[in-house]
Amino acid sequence: MIRHIVFWTFKDQAEGASRADNIVRAKALLDACAGLVPGILRFDVITPQPGRECTEDLALYSEFTDQAALDAYQNHPQHVALKPFIGTARLTRQCMDVEV
Repeated sequence: MIRHIVFWTFKDQAEGASRADNIVRAKALLDACAGLVPGILRFDVITPQPGRECTEDLALYSEFTDQAALDAYQNHPQHVALKPFIGTARLTRQCMDVEV
């Protein structure tokens, strides 16, 4: 199994929208990817919870059966299509893939 974990922080303004609006848009785009390919075991798109410590604006915690499933997700046209928006709207991105 592969865990694919990504964190983003967003710019105050990008794509003609506020940080908050871009976080909502990015979350919706990512949520729509939850069932794109066989082999996705878990797919959680997470925003900070009030009262909890958090240094990031958006997170993706996902689990895939194997590297082939993760590769299929990474290369799926719907996933590829959201990358330019998030790439423009984000300030930072941190990612870790772990085989367990």
